[in-house]
Amino acid sequence: MAVPDMRTERPAMHITVDRTRCQGHALCSMSDPEMFPLDDLGYSALEPAEVAEADEARVRLIISACPERALSATES
Repeated sequence: MAVPDMRTERPAMHITVDRTRCQGHALCSMSDPEMFPLDDLGYSALEPAEVAEADEARVRLIISACPERALSATES
């Protein structure tokens, strides 16, 4: 008799930016320019993205450092 797989899949973390709130402080990009790119004017150019499980804690810290609260994370 096969043993059922009791592992549950973790919800994926997704990050987004509210471009109406971003003021171009660029703290996110200074922390991780690849994950948080800037446009030519210095504002966030982040496209909605899934975050690897290993990066979640670091990304949450970066999000919490945004003075305009323009960055957010959701799990799905």
